[in-house]
Amino acid sequence: MSTTFIHDNFLLENKYAEELYHNYSKNQPIIDYHNHLSPQFIAEDKIFDNITKVWINGDHYKWRAMRTLGVNEQFITGNGSDKDKFMNWAKTVPYTMRNPLYHWTHLELARYFGITELLNEKSAERIYEEASAKINSPEYSTRNLLRKVNAEFVCTTEDPIDTLDFHEQLAKSDFEVKVGTAFRPDKAILISNDGYNEYVDKLGEKAGITINTYADLLSALRNRIDFFDKNGCKLCDHGLDQVYFESYTESEISAIFKKKRENGVLSNEEALKFQSAVLFFLFETYHEFGWVQQLHLGALRNNNARMHRILGPDTGWDSIGDYPQAQKLSAFLNALDSKDKLAKTIIYNLNPADNEVMATMIGNFNDGSVRGKVQFGSGWWFLDQKDGMTKQLNALSNMGLISCFIGMLTDSRSFLSFPRHEYFRRILCNLLGDEIKRGELPNDMEWIGKMVSDISHHNAKEYFKF
Repeated sequence: MSTTFIHDNFLLENKYAEELYHNYSKNQPIIDYHNHLSPQFIAEDKIFDNITKVWINGDHYKWRAMRTLGVNEQFITGNGSDKDKFMNWAKTVPYTMRNPLYHWTHLELARYFGITELLNEKSAERIYEEASAKINSPEYSTRNLLRKVNAEFVCTTEDPIDTLDFHEQLAKSDFEVKVGTAFRPDKAILISNDGYNEYVDKLGEKAGITINTYADLLSALRNRIDFFDKNGCKLCDHGLDQVYFESYTESEISAIFKKKRENGVLSNEEALKFQSAVLFFLFETYHEFGWVQQLHLGALRNNNARMHRILGPDTGWDSIGDYPQAQKLSAFLNALDSKDKLAKTIIYNLNPADNEVMATMIGNFNDGSVRGKVQFGSGWWFLDQKDGMTKQLNALSNMGLISCFIGMLTDSRSFLSFPRHEYFRRILCNLLGDEIKRGELPNDMEWIGKMVSDISHHNAKEYFKF
């Protein structure tokens, strides 16, 4: 059946919201300053074989929904055919109503493929054939997918041991969309993780340093920061349960690292001290290089040990954690600020109970030196849906200045995820339009429209100096 479900004024509930979106937000270029896209696919301008390859493979949001419905793992991450995986996803879609997947699915079908038919078991065959025929053509290569959404800048995320070969290729290419990278050294911090020593060996190899001591480790990390910086990197990112900030001495940390390198078993206290030391060293170094630093806080990862053994990390077994955040985060930022070494910082929160904590925390360290220097990042992961984004916007508005907000990012592995920017922009415009209608904001379209344009694009462009 044909549908007008995704129409021009989707999610826009009055004329003010419509005017804000269509006149001030819709056509702004996209700055996607944090994602997990493959730079190799962009460098090689990859063309996907079918819609499953680009849309379902690697998408743990969809995988969780399919598992909940009772779909066998064979048709999720297993050896089922691409078409069978798509059919099982199509069967799942009607059951995702009120989950953001329902909105995202139909926005993506409409924006990339011009398909306005609702996806379900009845339409699955037609939509699979139509979308696959399009995606398997040069017009839908990775670079053209980025062009279709008016992307201006996208920033992928790489480990310190990455060679950055594909970013180097892109920097030398004539591709007009700028592709950057963010330095993510969590594997060098989380000393209790399995395989830590093997990882440190690889890090040393890349840095050209034999890592025997803690000082060697810091030298290797600094070497890789310098390498990333010379390849155009201006951002870092950390995905941590919480910020670590324990008291320690250098001699303690050296002894802890030596113990680990000799395959000793560390106590929780030793691990926290070590993680605190490395994190603080890194953030001081980021300030020296003038980078923007990102903290993604609050995920409880790899909850299902059995499935983690089978499928590995990032396959859909994570959830929201309830870690204490305020005191350690405050102490950590304060220690950096006290040394005048606090760089631009974006803090993303995964537990909605902590929204107001984060919204007020940023105000402690916005010192007037930079507009919006410390940011409360947009709704992330489980919170990048209508309710989550609205709560983040409301907390930021109530406790800070939403007008200085740098807006949305996808944090996605999918080249079809960019309509999430449109989704955010519609939610933002509807929120403001509703308050204009109710008389809580003035009908000053010139000023409020400027604020919408700034949040949609200009604030991020100024913040990151793109």
